Amino acid sequence: MTSGRAARRFNLIVLISLCGALALGSFWVLEVMRRSMDGDAPRPPRTEPDYYIDDFNFVRMSPTGEAQYDISGKRLTHYPGDDTNAVVLPLVHSLAADRPAMTATSKRATVDQNNSKIHMYDDVHMDRPATPTSDHFHLTSEYLLLLPDEDIVKTDKPVEITLGTSKLIGTGMTANNATRELHLDSKVHATYQAAKPETGR
Repeated sequence: MTSGRAARRFNLIVLISLCGALALGSFWVLEVMRRSMDGDAPRPPRTEPDYYIDDFNFVRMSPTGEAQYDISGKRLTHYPGDDTNAVVLPLVHSLAADRPAMTATSKRATVDQNNSKIHMYDDVHMDRPATPTSDHFHLTSEYLLLLPDEDIVKTDKPVEITLGTSKLIGTGMTANNATRELHLDSKVHATYQAAKPETGR
């Protein structure tokens, strides 16, 4: 009788042990699956910068190896989430040998991932010196979009332009430095001051 009870008790212990082992095994499988799914899930893009450079100077080269423009500034901060660069006190200078040199400054700028667009913000100034075939060009605005590969400048904000003795004011602009074409979109006002004739002695 005693041996029968002992056998039943032994069988019960074995059964409980097997159930416990199955439960632990199921929990382990679920945990492995959860970790695998977590690893495969897309991670949100990083919003914090991963590096910065103080007092930098960057030269953009053309596909043929010629210098197109350089951009310098007080600080460049790189954001890996969208692969853009934020620049403090940028200075952009065009270097194309076959086009008039252009220089642009502002308080801040954003350069996109392939350096094909430069967004300049706050107290923007752009200058092109006079040449034998063109007058001095000066522009002020609160925002400019520079497209260095095309040598085009755009804005949808108000601009004030001085071209030689002429002054243009308008909202929205496209300027092509290669063809020297200038287009103002709306609210255009122009003034022209004739050059003073030289007086003889």
